[in-house]
Amino acid sequence: MSFGAAASRAAQDGFARVADGDPCPCGSGDRFDGCCAPALRGIPAPTAEALMRSRYTAFVVGDAGYLEETWHPGTRPDELALDAAQRWTGLEILDADAGAEGDTRGVVEFRATWRHGRERGSLHERSRFLRQSGRWWYLDGEIRPS
Repeated sequence: MSFGAAASRAAQDGFARVADGDPCPCGSGDRFDGCCAPALRGIPAPTAEALMRSRYTAFVVGDAGYLEETWHPGTRPDELALDAAQRWTGLEILDADAGAEGDTRGVVEFRATWRHGRERGSLHERSRFLRQSGRWWYLDGEIRPS
């Protein structure tokens, strides 16, 4: 992962390790402890975009439990396996439609870059989110050509 100093340190399981004072992997420009860390530690994300960013960060740090917990039960897969060799190297939010604190639905379009060994690429997705039971859930996403 290439998010400054945080990206160069890998945890024992092979995923990136991010300290509270490090830049957040989601690319917001904020410190991890003031951005995605609260969501990963159990405080519901206030917006669809914040949930999208925290889910990206969960992929970076290998937090499959968080990804499962924030995926709507109606669309969540039975099993989620993360690959520690897959390094997520950047997130760009391309568009956000609704998804604010008072909304019940939101859409976030993003491009996430990655590397796996010598291979590099990007994932371009338009993700749908639903606010239900007082929190945001990831519903599903439409993959777009990069």
